[in-house]
Amino acid sequence: MKLFWKSASLIGLGLTIIPAILVAAGNLSWTTHANLMTAGMILWFVSAPFWMKKN
Repeated sequence: MKLFWKSASLIGLGLTIIPAILVAAGNLSWTTHANLMTAGMILWFVSAPFWMKKN
């Protein structure tokens, strides 16, 4: 289960980094960029605590 949460966190992190690069390159609209980054932020903050918490 920990692998699932790490994978979800990685996807969320990717959704916050990759759209910024694509907007800078001119390949992505600002609206799509904002939507993808919001989804990535939510995914990161929901999934990261499950595998980063101390036991």
